[in-house]
Amino acid sequence: MGKKSRRARRAFTSEFKAEIVELCRRGDRSIGQVAKDFDLTETAVRDWVKQAEVDAGERDGLTSDEREELARLRRENRRLREDVDILKRATAFFAKETR
Repeated sequence: MGKKSRRARRAFTSEFKAEIVELCRRGDRSIGQVAKDFDLTETAVRDWVKQAEVDAGERDGLTSDEREELARLRRENRRLREDVDILKRATAFFAKETR
């Protein structure tokens, strides 16, 4: 049996996601049918619907804004840790040089 090829990762605008979520919320079609109609994965559409519910306060979890802030803070934290590591190495280097 052949391996199933992976689909290239695609990016979607927030407007497109909102339209897909609205189609799912109307109830005319199932999430699976909406996903199939727009050549999307069912998992992605389900995640978009769940995130929209969180953002609307209908479900517990991190809102989109909170997720963005968390990602930004994690990036900043990683950068600061790298800076501290570089400074530690520089301090050790210059401490050896001055002896």
